[in-house]
Formats: sequence, C-alpha cells, structure tokens
Amino acid sequence: MSRSNFFSTTIVSVGLPIAILFVSDDPVVKENAKESINFHFNVWFYGAILAALSFLTGWLILPLIILLPLAGLGYILHWGLTIWALIAVFSSPEQPYHYPFIFRVF
Repeated sequence: MSRSNFFSTTIVSVGLPIAILFVSDDPVVKENAKESINFHFNVWFYGAILAALSFLTGWLILPLIILLPLAGLGYILHWGLTIWALIAVFSSPEQPYHYPFIFRVF
C-alpha cells in the first residue's frame, strides 16, 4: 500500500508538471510548471532529511519530541504554500508564481 501511494504521489506531483512543461507553449505556464517541479523536489529533499534523522535517532525519545513537530510543520507548510500558490496564480494568471524559501534546480 505504501509503495502505491509513493508512486501515485510521484506521478501526479511531478509527472503532471513535466508533461505540461513539454506540451504547453505559454511561457507563464512553463515557468509555473518548473516552479512546481522545484517545489516538490524540495519537499522530497526535506522529507528525506527528516526520515533519515528519524531512522538514525528513532530509538531516542528527545529527537522524536523535536522531529515529529517538525514533520507536522513541514506538512502544514507544504499544503499552505500549495494553497497560497493556487490563490496567487488564480488572482494573477499572467505572472508566474515563485515559491518562497526553496532551492531551484530547474
């Protein structure tokens, strides 16, 4: 079950913007697709760091007290920034949206 959720999330969150990037001719749509790909790579990167820290220090109580709230905060930030981006794109569709606080690979 967990593997199917990962692949479903991967295909939808990055596969769809990649497809849009290749199909669209609109420069704003292409820029938003690149930004979406970069955002999800950042989410995966920070999630991998938290997962590794949880795995390495999972037997200790103190790191769990710190890491679990960080994971919750990351989840809230992920959805909050996604909703913020949707509102920004719908309110001003002629300008590409740039997520704050992310590293851009593309």
